[in-house]
Amino acid sequence: MGLRSIISNRHQLWRTLSWPVATQPLSHFSSRSKRVIDMAARDGELRVFLVAGEVSGDSIAARLMASLKNLSPFPVRFAGVGGKLMYKEGLQPLFPMEDIAVMGLWELLPHLNNIRIKLKEAIEATLLFRPHAVVTVDSKGFSFRLLKQLKRRYIELEISPMHFHYVAPSFWAWKGGESRLKQLRQFVDHILCVLPFEEEICRQNGLCATYVGHPLLEDAIFLNLELQASSDKHNFQRNGEAFRRTHGLSPGATIITLLPGSRLQEVTLMLPIFLRTVEQLEDLSVELSVVIPVAPNHHVESFIGKAIQSWPRSAVIIPGESLDKKYAAFSASRAALCTSGSAVMELMLAGLPSVVAYRAHFFTEFLIHIRRKINFISLPNILLNSAIIPEVLFNSCTSDNLARELREVLFNNEVRQLQASAKEKVLQILYHPIKKQRNSDLEKFGFSPNIRCPSMVAASTVLYAGKGKD
Repeated sequence: MGLRSIISNRHQLWRTLSWPVATQPLSHFSSRSKRVIDMAARDGELRVFLVAGEVSGDSIAARLMASLKNLSPFPVRFAGVGGKLMYKEGLQPLFPMEDIAVMGLWELLPHLNNIRIKLKEAIEATLLFRPHAVVTVDSKGFSFRLLKQLKRRYIELEISPMHFHYVAPSFWAWKGGESRLKQLRQFVDHILCVLPFEEEICRQNGLCATYVGHPLLEDAIFLNLELQASSDKHNFQRNGEAFRRTHGLSPGATIITLLPGSRLQEVTLMLPIFLRTVEQLEDLSVELSVVIPVAPNHHVESFIGKAIQSWPRSAVIIPGESLDKKYAAFSASRAALCTSGSAVMELMLAGLPSVVAYRAHFFTEFLIHIRRKINFISLPNILLNSAIIPEVLFNSCTSDNLARELREVLFNNEVRQLQASAKEKVLQILYHPIKKQRNSDLEKFGFSPNIRCPSMVAASTVLYAGKGKD
């Protein structure tokens, strides 16, 4: 049975399969029970407080919410901080996630007072909600402060919800990063890892952790594809010609996709550089067209809309939260310019050759230089330990340098083939460990060991993991 069919039939599966927890009287459960599912059974509902501080986190959290609703035998209530996708899944919002979506180190300083206010609001809202689980997604600066302060307050109130952090901090990227993992044991009960090597390292440092799979593997499901163990190839291609017709783009046009980021700070910095880069390609003997998938952040949407209005060239703007439209744009494009982040993985999965760029405040860039211990900034290059995707970073990130690299990606077939061949290697690194995992809780409800959906594995872990257990 396909994964999409399994998800759509989830409630039928619940009716046909016995569920011992739901059939037991509430008095059966010890007040000391630490599993989320047992705490929910006592109250007759599952309460989850979630925090996501950026667009990628909103997508991850929304999929987790949908999976929790599919797996839970009890009604589920959600509250917290998130974006549009989480709202659609039933989040009772506290404040917009844009209020805490601040990148960088130096860049954070002007926002510190507002962050403190929002942190206090989140703490009080969490305690009032009395969740069985608190799930923070990425955004470790805000997330870890929240979890740490909540732990202190629980002692006074004699409550003890489970704390999950989804997307392990990039401890492997920074000097002394692993040593900081031990500190997380004080306020994080379980880490949901999205890279296969993170689970073992977390456990070696005393943290309960589960590799649930990279969230972008789930894009295949929402694109009506299947990630099967028997499949050697994974095709994320959509109908590029239909995209051209829909948006009035010439069949012979060379399309460049621009992905300037999802936070307002990075977009205001990167988009002008990207637009100047495209202008420097006007001497090419080809017709150029530009497509910009816009992250679902109203500040970003407004900024990009105004910037394109004053730009002398035309550009097609599409909603970035629509996977179909976004991957169709990728399929229609010849190359992409991308700010470092999760979008780099999307481009690789789509088979679209790209150039990665990154700029920040000079103080932030200086700290990155002295603290990082890896050679690359984009995840495909990190996983393969090779400069497969050109990276144009920091002071070198100018329109001149980007235009030079982009020309190579556009017209050098050797460079293009190198990126294309790397896609399957990256997918195997991410997918091979998860397809081998055994998850008895999921298999009990009809999931083949050969099919793994990251959000469902994450949801199962949230429901069944116990404190002090792996």
